[in-house]
Amino acid sequence: MNTNHRLLSLTVMATTMCATLYAVGSYTTSFIESPWGVGQFRPAVIIPSLFAVIFGSVPAGVGAALGTLIADSVKHGYLYPGSYLASVPGNFIGFFLFGYIVKKFNWSRFILASHITLTLANFIVAVLYVLVYKIMYANDPKYLAFSSQALIVYILGLTIWWFVTMLPFVLLVTPVLIRAVAYATPSVVPEDVRIHGLNEELPEKTFSMAILIPGLVMLTVGLLLQFTSLGSQMDSFFGSVTFTLILWMFYISGAALTLIGLFVRLKGFKK
Repeated sequence: MNTNHRLLSLTVMATTMCATLYAVGSYTTSFIESPWGVGQFRPAVIIPSLFAVIFGSVPAGVGAALGTLIADSVKHGYLYPGSYLASVPGNFIGFFLFGYIVKKFNWSRFILASHITLTLANFIVAVLYVLVYKIMYANDPKYLAFSSQALIVYILGLTIWWFVTMLPFVLLVTPVLIRAVAYATPSVVPEDVRIHGLNEELPEKTFSMAILIPGLVMLTVGLLLQFTSLGSQMDSFFGSVTFTLILWMFYISGAALTLIGLFVRLKGFKK
């Protein structure tokens, strides 16, 4: 078997593994929804993040797209339009980009890729889910009744919820997995991942600020919602129960990220 055939076989194998593991991991937490009533808790994003670093853009992007389609369709019991219209393109673009950014790997690039991917991919999914699936495809009367301002708040709310619930897992768990794979199967790990991943510590200041700043932003948004007119507008849009859940989402996630970031900054982060 020549080099091209081996590379193709490895890519197919990695894509299949990524899709399978991501589908199982996503389905496991698929019934934990956001305060908005849609959008699931998905720590399984550590899987395509890992594959992006080890195997590159194609296995990560295609594996994430197929994995999310499988998980969503199994959950709903049919080929779910909300998945192939929103989750599939968002996951593909996000994790393909993740692999591209970490193609020349170091920990600073990994942190950068985590933030860009989670922001962009989740925003794409939120926009497509609300505007394409719910409004254009399903003609959902609930969403058709929303004002433009309410739709913007809804899309940003979904994006932020996904971001803050995924970021700690990607930044805290994925580096451990990267190093474990580099130790266990060095032959399949790119040379720069072995060099930087095994021999260098995560940059403590960059790592801590990568968690601390989003945490402080979440706390600030929570305060703005509680003590400004924006909160009363959201209350009228979505109802008191949903608004209270959203408010606590910002406070709890913001406090958690802030505490983790401060701990890393003060105590150091050693692997």
